[in-house]
Parts: sequence; C-alpha cells; structure tokens
Amino acid sequence: MTQDYRVLLYYQYVPLENAEQFAIKHLADCKAIGLKGRILVADEGLNGTVSGTIEQTNAYIDLMHADPRFEKMVFKIDSTDENAFKKMHVRYKNELVHLSLKEDINPLETTGTYLSPVEFRKAMLDENAVVIDARNDYEYDLGHFKNAVRPDIRNFRELPQWILDHKEEFADKRVLTYCTGGIRCEKFSGWLVREGFHDVGQLHGGIATYGKDPEVQGDLWEGQMYVFDSRISVPINHKEQIVVGKDWFDGTPCERYINCGNPECNRQMLCSKENEYKYLGSCSHDCRMHPNNRYILKHHLTAEDVKNRLLALEEIIA
Repeated sequence: MTQDYRVLLYYQYVPLENAEQFAIKHLADCKAIGLKGRILVADEGLNGTVSGTIEQTNAYIDLMHADPRFEKMVFKIDSTDENAFKKMHVRYKNELVHLSLKEDINPLETTGTYLSPVEFRKAMLDENAVVIDARNDYEYDLGHFKNAVRPDIRNFRELPQWILDHKEEFADKRVLTYCTGGIRCEKFSGWLVREGFHDVGQLHGGIATYGKDPEVQGDLWEGQMYVFDSRISVPINHKEQIVVGKDWFDGTPCERYINCGNPECNRQMLCSKENEYKYLGSCSHDCRMHPNNRYILKHHLTAEDVKNRLLALEEIIA
C-alpha cells in the first residue's frame, strides 16, 4: 500500500498578537490548502497536528515558514496511507498546555536542558537519573521508556501535584522527562526547575523525534507511542518490538485502545475485540448499565441481548 499522506506534528512558543483573529484566519488558510487536523492557538504560540497529501503538507510547511514568527518551526513528519483526521479545527485557547499553575511558566524564559535523542539515551543509563513520563496514564500504558516512572494521572494538569506528593523520591536525582512531541515538557521541565530540582533534562522534540533518530533507532523504548489521531499508535523502537500494554480485563498483551461505552466515563482502555464484546465495551458494571451506553446503542442491542451478555459475563467472572 502506498503512503500518499503525511502527518505533521509541531509546536512553537512565540508571542502572538491578536491570537484569536490569527486562529480564524489560520483555519481559513488550512481549509484552502485542504488540510485536516487539530491546531491550538494561544497568545503564547501554536501547537498542532495536521494531515494531508504530500503536496498539501508541503504547502502548509511553506505557509508557516514564510511567516517570520514560524520560520524556524520544526515539523515531525510521518508517512501514512490515509488522512489521520476527518475535519479541520483551529481553536483559540488561553494556553497551549494546561498545568493548572497559579503562576504560569514561560518556556522562553525557564525550561529544562534540551537533550538530543543520543544525549537522552545516554542520560537514561545514568544510575542517578530518574525518568518521569509527562503524559497521561493511558499514554504510558501503551508504551514508555524502560524503567520510566508512571505518574498516576489521567490529565496533564494533575502532574504538578503528583510530583509534589512524591518530591522526596526525586529530590537528589537527575530528573529526565519526556512527552510525545516536546511541548508538554517545555512547561513541565520549567516548573521542575522553579520547584528547585537542580538537574532537569527534557527530550528535545519528544518521543516522535527519538524514534526517528538514525543512531538511537528508538532503543530503550518499550511498546507503542500513543498519538491523538485516527492512528492511535505508532512504532518507536526499530531495534526490538516489545508489547507492554495489558488488556484492561484479563491482563493479556494488548495494544488496542477503546473508549468506555459510558459517555460520562469515556475512560480509554486497552481491550481486545473479544473482551469488548464480552464486557459491552465498558470498563465496569456501572458503566455497562448506563442508559446511554454507546456500545449498546451502536450495536442495537435489545434489553434481552444485554441481559444474556451480563449472565454470560457472570459465569466468566465466577
């Protein structure tokens, strides 16, 4: 199958005047090119993932580099066989990533030391280093660096408090952190510096860059990298493929994500097709019984169908 499409992942912290108006115009520009994707615009900069044909993505790169504010923007490029998005969205937000801080961090003023993939790999082998995953729990569960710390968080904004609750464990360590493309680490590593951690390094360009480095080849990465588009996951380690994901229900190796059928829960969980069928696509009994369970509605299950599934499930659990 030919890979005629590409996905661009990128960000840049740069002050934007009239950012809301920029977002409106940028949406029109992207639609004119024919792109699809999601872009966040804030007074502090821009963060996006877009997809399109090679010609469309090249046109977008040229558009951005023609703007003096983005002339040095780095694009992480993946080839794919279809569009990774269905629509084009450009939205204005107060900030590009939300850490829920009383006093925000400006990455142009305070951030951790940038480490190239080669430097980051070497640093991970340091016995005095601790590697902290700056992503959400479901991202970690699909794939992560070997021996990386898994913060027990479902949202990025929960990370600072989790760190404060465990600060003594990392106080005397060299702290290394990473995320998908690098943008979350810009603020998180800066916050770590402000909190008094004396030696903070971040993977420059994120996991996406690490996986493409010809020397590193994704070494020390285990599993897949979670991405926020229709692909869901992409490979990183080109030396050794290791499955670390575990099925939510039975713990067997799994790299297939679904959302809980309960729209009020929406938990992302690793789940096989077989278990999705058995458990009505829901993470718990309460979610299975939710009146608006999407799995039940999508598959047009009758009350009798649901009853029979639940009875079968009781036998499995027993």
